[in-house]
Amino acid sequence: MDRMKWWREAKFGMFIHWGVYSIPARGEWVMFNERIPKEEYRNFAEKFSPDKYNPEEWVSLAKESGMKYMVLTTRHHDGFSLFDSKVSDFTAPKTAAKRDLIKEYVEACRKAGMRIGFYYSLLDWRYDAYFLGPEKDPDGWKDFVEYVHTQVRELMTNYGKIDILWYDGGWPYKPEQWESEKLNKMVRELQPEIIINNRSGLPEDFDTPEQKIPGAFPNPEIPERDWESCMTLNDHWGYCENDNNWKSPARIIWNLATCCAGGGNYLLNVGPKPDGTIPEESVRILKEVGKWLKENGESIYGSERGKVRFHLGTTTSKGNKIYLHTFYWYEEFALPNCKIDVINAYFLKDGTKVNYIKEDERIVFKNLPKTPPDKLNTVIVLEYEGEVETLEPMRPFP
Repeated sequence: MDRMKWWREAKFGMFIHWGVYSIPARGEWVMFNERIPKEEYRNFAEKFSPDKYNPEEWVSLAKESGMKYMVLTTRHHDGFSLFDSKVSDFTAPKTAAKRDLIKEYVEACRKAGMRIGFYYSLLDWRYDAYFLGPEKDPDGWKDFVEYVHTQVRELMTNYGKIDILWYDGGWPYKPEQWESEKLNKMVRELQPEIIINNRSGLPEDFDTPEQKIPGAFPNPEIPERDWESCMTLNDHWGYCENDNNWKSPARIIWNLATCCAGGGNYLLNVGPKPDGTIPEESVRILKEVGKWLKENGESIYGSERGKVRFHLGTTTSKGNKIYLHTFYWYEEFALPNCKIDVINAYFLKDGTKVNYIKEDERIVFKNLPKTPPDKLNTVIVLEYEGEVETLEPMRPFP
């Protein structure tokens, strides 16, 4: 059984950071950044009653946006659990919400056939033992780790089959101090098909570069292991009312294609409002991305690492096809430093033939439209026979 097969083919997922930090609306780190005492911070939980929370709408948006899996914060660093827990009273069911918000999310995903992911933070700012550490407070640390393990067991036991466990917050401690090996052994016994990220301190199934894409400037190194780049739509993970620094649909598609070109996945975040709705601008952007994927998804889903470099964009591949993701459009350009026996070239969007000439170590495209057929990312498909031979580029200096 290849547990990773579906995930490698999915390529695109929705990350969701949601909790009581949406009430002050100053980002998910507001408790720490403003040093809000935990007694004062608890007051937000007594106001967190999301009357418009409808996870079926979240799932519908994810599907319309072309996303194949979702990962929701079950508990972030502030310690507030969206699920029912026997080891905490700082939970949605035991405060103003009076609901197990995770249960509703799982049911909505399962109903729609969406793959289900749980984010869980190992750290909890409400525990003094986290700040003191196992050496200064061994008894407190022991109780803290037991609390963490118990909550993970609850998540792995109470909601049926879960596809992804997405840890966070392991710093600055070692996996031995979190007892991560014991923890993940328990997780795999309860969820044999689950895939686990690397943030418990153990490598597990996939790496998680944050707010950067391996292989894209200035991050030239691409991991040999499976990886997933997680990014925000604006500058915050949790809802921040006055953060309007939104990424454009074109930038999102650029990032997605670049992740795929390096053999990775793209996990894109939304931060719902306190009432449970996703900000309107997030919805608009994601729907634009979804429209592009409906016409060009073949170049993304199930794709493999690019086989050739392309200076005007990037490339993905699948079978006997190379997909040129053309971010910068010209009426004429060339794909150099490669030998490819191209037998057909066309625009993926509508199948229109593309003029090309094979010249030794390059393929020249001529008489192209003055404006790009797709303003977000025009994909040219190259069908070829035989093997792809890439050549070292000529260097201008010795």
